[in-house]
Order: sequence, then C-alpha cells, then structure tokens
Amino acid sequence: MITGKTECGLQYAVKRSGSAVGYCALSIRCGTRDESPDGSGGSSFHSGIAHFTEHTIFKGTEKKSASVINGYLDRLGGELNAYTTKEEIVLHATVLKEDLRKAASLLFELATSPTFPEDETETEKGVVIDEINSYKDAPAEEIYDMFEEMLFSGHPLSSPILGTAASVKKIKSSELLKFVKEKFIPREMAFTIVADMEEKKMAGLAEDLSGKFFGHEARPQDSRCTPGQLYTRKPAIPVNRFDKTVSRKSHQANCVIGGLAPSLYEEKERITTVLLCNILGGPANNSILNSVLREKNGWVYGIECSYTQYADTGIVAICLGCDRENIEKCMKAIDKELYRIQNIPMSPGRLKAAKKQLLGQLAISSDNGETQCLSMGKSLLAYGQISSSTQNKEKIEGITSEDIQEMARKLFSPEKLSRLTFI
Repeated sequence: MITGKTECGLQYAVKRSGSAVGYCALSIRCGTRDESPDGSGGSSFHSGIAHFTEHTIFKGTEKKSASVINGYLDRLGGELNAYTTKEEIVLHATVLKEDLRKAASLLFELATSPTFPEDETETEKGVVIDEINSYKDAPAEEIYDMFEEMLFSGHPLSSPILGTAASVKKIKSSELLKFVKEKFIPREMAFTIVADMEEKKMAGLAEDLSGKFFGHEARPQDSRCTPGQLYTRKPAIPVNRFDKTVSRKSHQANCVIGGLAPSLYEEKERITTVLLCNILGGPANNSILNSVLREKNGWVYGIECSYTQYADTGIVAICLGCDRENIEKCMKAIDKELYRIQNIPMSPGRLKAAKKQLLGQLAISSDNGETQCLSMGKSLLAYGQISSSTQNKEKIEGITSEDIQEMARKLFSPEKLSRLTFI
C-alpha cells in the first residue's frame, strides 16, 4: 500500500489487489452534522442538504449532462454510486481495471464542477421525499433514526440524514452550489484505489487528478485537518436519557435499547466496544442475544447490537423486532444477559474464541475490494493513516476479560440506557 498527500492537501491511498475489477472512491469529510452552524462552524443549510447533494451531484457537470454521466460507466459494465452519513459524503465507482482512470476522473469532475440544474433538482426532490416517506413502512429503520434523534436532541448529530419533506422542498440549486463550494475542498477529502495495478502507477494517477482538478497550490490549513481534533470546539454531547413507547398500528413490535459510546479517537475503548457488541449481538448465530432470543426461545426473527462511531462520541444500540406478546419476555431476557456480561468474567477460552471470530469476520470483510477501498478512505479522513491487519489484530488480542466487563458496565448499566419502543 502507498499513502500520500498532494500539494493541495488531498490525502490518498492505493493498494494492489489480484482482481480484474478496480475500485476507487472519493471521500469528503462533511455530512449531516455539518448542515448547521453549530455542527460545522459555517453557514446554515437546510436539513438533508448533504444527502440531497449526494443525490443531485450526478445531474450534470460543466462538461457532462445527466444522461452522459448516467451512461458513462454503464456502457463499460461499471457502476457509479454514492452514500451519505452524519460525517461523510462518499462517491465511488467499480470498473474493470483498464477503465480505472475514466472512473476516477469522473469522480473528481463530479466533486469539482457540479451544476445542479434547477429542473433536475426539482425532479430529484420527489425521489428523496418518496425515500423519506418510505421509512413509514419500515419501522425497524424508522425507530433507529428516531432513537438517535432523541439521544442527541439539541446537538447537530440529532438531524436525520434524509432531512424532512418540508426541508428538502426548500433546497435550491444555489444552496447546493454553496454547500459544495464550502465543503468539497481537497484538504477535507481522501481518494482511494484498490486494483490490480502497480501501486506507483495508481499513486501517480492520484497526483495527476489532484493537480488537474484542484491545482498544485497548497491551501490554507485549519484545525479540522488535525486527526483527533475535528470537533473539539463543537457543542458538548448532551446527556438525554428516556424510556418512550410509541403506538404503531403494525403486527410487529420494535425496540431499541442503547446509549452513548466511545468515539473514533478513544482507541482502546473503541476496540473493546467493537468486540463486546460482536459478542452480544454480532451477525453470527452464536452471539449471546441471538442464541437466547431466537435460537433458544424463537421470540425474534433477528436481533443485533450495533456500534456507530463519530468523531466526538458513539452510539451502541440493541435493536429487535418481535410479536407484541413477546416484547416483555425479550426485555427481561436482554436485561438478564446484560447483567451477566457485566458481572460474570468471560473464561479465557471463551474470550479467545470471541476474538478469533471477530478477526475472521474482519478478514472476510476486508477481502472485498469495494469494502477495502471505502474503509481506507474513512481511515484516512479520521486518522490520516491506515492501520495494517497485524496492528488491528494486536489491538484486539490485547483486550482482557476485565476490559469487557468494565466496558459492559460503562455502556449497559441501567442508569446509562435509553429505550424506545414501537408497539
């Protein structure tokens, strides 16, 4: 792997793979939390503009129309996509390796010269509003978003990624252009490639495209460019605890239980939380909550314990859906298992097996070129570097049974938890 930074401040990382398929991504350090003055230190934008920018950035550039962009990679058998989080907008493409330069050049063009035609913008509003409304038919997704809004109430992280139908209707092309001008700057971006090409050649491509689209002049730096200090001057994370039940006319009851968790920059705590959540409610059938609630008792179709990391905080959440008559039994079983993991040390053999399982999951996930490419971009934006698999393994292997218990008490003690139920 080769990592570097161009003269204008753009970070990049390239890695050789053994596949005929190439992956490239342009990650921008701005997202939903940057829409308000308190979240970004800049101008105020309508809620949902980061996500709406991601949608409409494909609607035209200074050199290409929407129809040209839509077919540019399609006719090569490639794919062009994007997504938005609370802290990132990511444009990415998948193509045959011989078409990598075309794909990468298109990503840079989209990020540097979008035009946001008024007619295309108005049309896309209907698409996004339909996406917002569709959540009403997906309670498992709606409840998590509502939980996060309540947990972070009063803070920029509480804003929904999609925005609201009312806010999206107010977004204009001029506001989109202003958002991109303020946020899409090279020192806040990372470009990554995973492909079967010489790494020096891919690094050269990153340098060439950076110079072509951003120029070679160094840009002024600011505090947001320092990894680990991105949001040190932002509003303090509120302490909002709640236990709320919302009436829903649906067959299934849904519930989210959780609270605040370590940030991206609390390294030991973050790694411990990843392992703890995987033990409790990871994707494997043998996770504790899945074993008890689904495999043993058949009360749920699925249950998970997720961990989302932000620059200044994090969120852990146990999410489940079940028949209404089973909701109280599920709650009691969850409380029992949370008490056990806080008070009963894991045996050395069980902890060793849990670590091996997590390492195996990470290895399998990283074997996917697209996943690897996107992960590299996130690491560059967050830390300015990319940890090796050996370094990650050492961090996981260093976790003790006492670390697991301490983190379980910190995250899942009753006084730390909030609960939201749809029933």
